[in-house]
Amino acid sequence: MMFQTETETLPREELEALQLRRLQNLCARIYANVPFYQRKFDEIGITPADVKSLADIKLLPFTEKQDMRNNYPYGLFAVPKENIVRLHASSGTTGRATVVGYTQRDINNWADCMARSYASVGLNQKDVLHIAYGYGLFTGGLGAHYGAERLGAVAIPMSGGSTKRQVQLMKDFGATGLCCTPSYALYLHEAAKEIGIDIKELPLRVGVFGAEPWTEAMRHDIEEKLGIKAYNIYGLSEVMGPGVAIECTEGQHGTMHIQEDQFFIETINPITGEQVPHGEEGELVITTLTKEGIPLLRYRTRDMTSINTTPCSCGRTFSRINRLTGRSDDMLIIRGVNVYPSQIEGIILEEAGTSPHYQIIVTRDGVLDNVEVQVEISEEHFDDTIKGLQKRESSIQKTIKEFLGVSTKVRLVEPQSIPRSEGKAVRVIDNRPK
Repeated sequence: MMFQTETETLPREELEALQLRRLQNLCARIYANVPFYQRKFDEIGITPADVKSLADIKLLPFTEKQDMRNNYPYGLFAVPKENIVRLHASSGTTGRATVVGYTQRDINNWADCMARSYASVGLNQKDVLHIAYGYGLFTGGLGAHYGAERLGAVAIPMSGGSTKRQVQLMKDFGATGLCCTPSYALYLHEAAKEIGIDIKELPLRVGVFGAEPWTEAMRHDIEEKLGIKAYNIYGLSEVMGPGVAIECTEGQHGTMHIQEDQFFIETINPITGEQVPHGEEGELVITTLTKEGIPLLRYRTRDMTSINTTPCSCGRTFSRINRLTGRSDDMLIIRGVNVYPSQIEGIILEEAGTSPHYQIIVTRDGVLDNVEVQVEISEEHFDDTIKGLQKRESSIQKTIKEFLGVSTKVRLVEPQSIPRSEGKAVRVIDNRPK
């Protein structure tokens, strides 16, 4: 099933012609309206008129997450604020989040991408979609919600939390589709058992899971425990939100169709920045071909994958990306939230009585991620009372939760107890199963 069959089955020649027109228009818009890009173009001696083919994209500058932070909050917007109808933002310390703005057309295109995504995994207007992604500044909940409404399905805007109540309402409302992180899907299964509900006996049949990495073994576990078909969805707030790519019912597990009329994709060598051929692993780079509010040129996602151009039996002509294999930076994904060690470091350094030596230890207890932050107490505060140390630990935990949206356990440890390295300090120990 397809939501926009004509677009999703465009012959490659027509699709690439559409991409080129949109790329040329994008370059003209950002050069005229975004000083950051005008400066970038001028520095390398190129103008929008120099883009005459899709291959010319390799001549254009990259955009990185730090560029968004440096231009916080509105510096990369390409339209006046009165044309913006919604803002979303990622977490960040000291206010330096990555902020994205949407025009009404951006919202409509996003809804279309999500509706296409649902249709590609077999959902339709007869379905009832239980949406347990977080709402608010996080793009997951509202992206999934608007897509469900665009599809014509019933949207249940549950957001996160109150897990046992969620299970009860899934039963009461007759949910047939579930949208959340894969780890939360397994948590819902555990909660259901505690209150005597067998999710397998519910009408639930399809799960759309994303916002965190997951394995084929985890997919099998979810499908077995919930009695559903589980599909992977990909997106990132900077370029839109969920719905950038998704699996389909016919394709190989792990391969996701990119919405290529909306996004132009490349893979590059993360060290040299040079493009790598399709089929070879590289860092995924995305250009937003239609975004009006905050269009991004050659955005470096830091996600490692390869581009799959093999025709898919579903009939879609959009290329696919293969399963993400990791990242080219040090970002962690904890329960669907992006966390950088540097963000935690900034919080630690603002707390009196701590040293800049710390480690973040990530484990998985059952289906949920746990984070312990070990921080060295400074020499002058080492003799503080137990009550005083506990107060500092609680203070850091609270600040991390407020700024990053992640619950952690903070443990203050003795001076010199965290291993030192002559090279790059080992800040993260990720003990989650691979």
